Amino acid sequence: MLKLHPENEAIVAATAGVVAENAEAITKVFYPDMFEAHPELLNVFNHANQAIGEQQKALAASVVAFAVQLITPDAPDFTPVMQRIAHKHVSLGIKASQYTIVGKYLMAAIGKVLGDAVTPEVAAAWDEVYWLFATALIAEEAKLYANGGTDPEEPWREYRVVERFEESDEVFSLLLAPLEGNVPSHRTGQYVAIEVDLPNGMRQPRQYTISSGPRGDSLRVTIKRVRGVNGTPDGQVSGWLHENATPGTVLRVSQPAGDVVLDDRADADSPIVLVSAGIGITPVAAILEDLSRRQPDRTVRLFHADKSHADHALYDSLRRQVLAMSDARAQNWYEKDADVAPTLHPAKSGFMNLSDVEVPGDAQVFMCGPLPFMQIARKSLIEQGVPTENIHYEVFGPDLWAQNPQ
Repeated sequence: MLKLHPENEAIVAATAGVVAENAEAITKVFYPDMFEAHPELLNVFNHANQAIGEQQKALAASVVAFAVQLITPDAPDFTPVMQRIAHKHVSLGIKASQYTIVGKYLMAAIGKVLGDAVTPEVAAAWDEVYWLFATALIAEEAKLYANGGTDPEEPWREYRVVERFEESDEVFSLLLAPLEGNVPSHRTGQYVAIEVDLPNGMRQPRQYTISSGPRGDSLRVTIKRVRGVNGTPDGQVSGWLHENATPGTVLRVSQPAGDVVLDDRADADSPIVLVSAGIGITPVAAILEDLSRRQPDRTVRLFHADKSHADHALYDSLRRQVLAMSDARAQNWYEKDADVAPTLHPAKSGFMNLSDVEVPGDAQVFMCGPLPFMQIARKSLIEQGVPTENIHYEVFGPDLWAQNPQ
């Protein structure tokens, strides 16, 4: 168990409330200062998440939650959150040396925001908090790199686009094969990052779920072209891939990562419930493909919400897999034209409502979709008796839910 020095523990306990109140303000100072001094790090961080403030909120919440665990014996275990962050970092090629840079500018930002309240003793206490956090992440990330056979100094491998499939007007799938060697082993539900050079000269990575089960010689990613809404810009990387990723294109791809994975034990037989919305169908597709191959008799319930049947990515392959299983059922909700959707079971109109569907109480649930959608779905599942520890979720981008999934 990680422990602060006793004198620092008392200081952190006394100042945690002030830091928590100002955590987001601190990160808003931290990122611009760090990027000004180290512009090369702009190639690591998602510019869109920076622009709308999600990255700042996620970092602030994580540091505060970690500090609370250090000073509160009965606080929720931070280990699962830390492991999830480590997976995200490995997929982005984060290096141990970069933690020194982050620590320097984070501590400087705390001093700028809190001013004279940051005495040398307070600074030393929060510096220890940061380095306990950083060393835990560095150790976990080193383990993940080693298990994946990846040199953290060279985290990207080249893959060629073998085939491209148009799933809908805005969604497409890419079948990728490495130029050298085999696809690294991965667990069903994991993702990879794809790094591209943009026309403006910037290099940006984005994470995409591996939407196929383990194959050995290739992997499939399914990507939605992100359109800006309410003044936000279109997705840079998804737009570039939509326009340029055709058979023969070579892309830089990370090792597979992610902790929301299907239990691959041969004796696992509990019911599986898959809940998704929009492009959140991608990990669901991978899980269902794996189950239909390895455990075709396993009980599976698939609940999906989308704008319309035409927008429902990967529907044909999902339909085949449901038909191939003895106890798999799918229910879809569409915001428009649900009454004419050619689904196996009649689609329902409007937004997903899990309160009137039967969910096995001992099911393992996997969810993926927009955060508000998953919060509503989780509440409904809990009301039906599904234990919270049985509900697993994947968030695209910074995890703003990890510390308080209400």
